[in-house]
Amino acid sequence: MRKSILSTDADQVIPSSDHWLNLEELASVEISSEDPRYPFEDALQGTERGGWRAATPGPQVIRLIFDKPLSIRRIRLEFREDGPERAQEFALYAMSANQARREVLRQQWTFSPGGATQEIEDYSVELVDVTVIELQIDPGRHDKQRIASLQSIAIA
Repeated sequence: MRKSILSTDADQVIPSSDHWLNLEELASVEISSEDPRYPFEDALQGTERGGWRAATPGPQVIRLIFDKPLSIRRIRLEFREDGPERAQEFALYAMSANQARREVLRQQWTFSPGGATQEIEDYSVELVDVTVIELQIDPGRHDKQRIASLQSIAIA
């Protein structure tokens, strides 16, 4: 009898770590602010750590600057909020040496302690010769006193 194992969509959601780019080796980061207890490097280590958190309230920018142009096919972002309810919006931009900044995606999400405390976004993209990825987070949309955070980021 011939046999084969079918993979399910659940098997495809998160590839093993060897498929993700090692951002610590391939890029430098510019950040609008950072709480020293939650450095950006923790967001690169996966969800086991506390992730990154801003030091000041309001909109924040995280800019990954690649040492050399890269082709990007997948971006995964995870946000967590166990505190008070808040509405967040983020936008992701890509830049290349020969093109202006281009918006790749924009997403809104409402965190609620009684319901949704985690947002995971996993996008398939076709980005070529990318030199910069910029993530803009508005953690409160209408409430500029909210603190932005990012549990994890992965790029393939």
